[in-house]
Amino acid sequence: MSKSRFPDPLTLLVGCIVLATILSYLLPAGQYDRREDPSTGRQVVVAGSYHRVDPSPVAAFDMVVAIPRGLAAAADVVFLVFLIGGAFTVVDRTGALRAAVESLIRRLGDRDVLVIPVVAIPFAIGGTLENMQEEIIPLIPVLLIVARRLGFSPLTAVSMSAGAAFVGSAFSPINPFQVGIAQKLAQLPLLSGGGYRTLFLLVALAGWIWATMRHATRTRLPVEAIPEDQSTHRSTRSGLVLAIVAVTFGILIYGISAHGWDFDHLSALFLIMGIVVGFIGGLGLDGTVRAYVDGFRGMAYAAILIGFARAIFVVLEQGRIIDTIVHGLFTPLAGLPVALSALGMMAAHVALHFPVPSVSGHAVLTMPVLVPLSDLLGLSRQVTVLAYQYGAGVCELITPTNGALMAILAAAGVRFDDWIRFVIPRVLALWALATAAIVLGTLIGL
Repeated sequence: MSKSRFPDPLTLLVGCIVLATILSYLLPAGQYDRREDPSTGRQVVVAGSYHRVDPSPVAAFDMVVAIPRGLAAAADVVFLVFLIGGAFTVVDRTGALRAAVESLIRRLGDRDVLVIPVVAIPFAIGGTLENMQEEIIPLIPVLLIVARRLGFSPLTAVSMSAGAAFVGSAFSPINPFQVGIAQKLAQLPLLSGGGYRTLFLLVALAGWIWATMRHATRTRLPVEAIPEDQSTHRSTRSGLVLAIVAVTFGILIYGISAHGWDFDHLSALFLIMGIVVGFIGGLGLDGTVRAYVDGFRGMAYAAILIGFARAIFVVLEQGRIIDTIVHGLFTPLAGLPVALSALGMMAAHVALHFPVPSVSGHAVLTMPVLVPLSDLLGLSRQVTVLAYQYGAGVCELITPTNGALMAILAAAGVRFDDWIRFVIPRVLALWALATAAIVLGTLIGL
């Protein structure tokens, strides 16, 4: 008897869109009033303003219309995926990345399992600094080359890249799209509690990298030797290509931190990088253009998944039930003791992150409601931010509505059910660590 297969990611997302449509008939419609927050420039909810509104169930045809609207709403992310995909296809065509991979493996020799922390740490830094997610998608083919050279599975490639980045984002003390926005909304100084968060970040990353290395060695396949005459040697040109890539990421971090760059700025940056690399790498105009076209083609499915994931939120918003879900999840916390209310907040953030997979959107939707509640309970605002950060951030590793995660898995050829079986024990360990951080923070008055 053949083994039953888990649904394709696109099938799964369509199922979530249908479920969101059904919920628009089952849940009462309601809304919070909103105002513009001067510290973030975003529309945020007004605490205590929740009220019922006229029902707005989503019709079947409107459900389908929500799909192109989701793609339009995610246009900046979709274009980023296409343009980064094209740029890194250009980089790959120059042979520089393959040369670097083979050189690294030769240098490590019998210690080649150390490639995992070597790869994971830069991705973790990317997650910590700028919530790296969609930028990983076009790097998956290169990561698969690394994995195959070492006999590691594609799942290992995802774990040491996306997994490390997501953990870095979740426990980051400086992530501007997550803890940065939440602290502004909570009227806390930016980077406050940074030392406390950094301590738990290091523990979380060390545990994740160790678990990835352990999985990699247990599932390892025999590795074919790389014949010397078939290896690609790093030339001056390849070194220059890699230097340009490194400088590009340096500019990216500077642009985000100093100038608040958005996805459109990043798309332009990587477009420029691809063109420069194409000419320096010897591809010429036609070769660079062909590489871009192939990169666009390879990223099409991943981009579509991101748009379909956004359509889920479009349906919930059209049905006017997002605020109802927020009100229903967080209102009962007012009757709990302080420590339990903090843990209850984290659990509620986990539940909410399935219909609201954007960490920044999640923050502006919930923090204005939770800050007055935490003040009423005598709960530190810093701990309130921690509960949001760990609840929503760790959930990024498992939620099927996270379009970036689904696109990464699809690009790597990793089935979602295989990923879930691998990641669930590690996610539970991360939430146990988060629980300890929240309880300790409550006890010491963080």
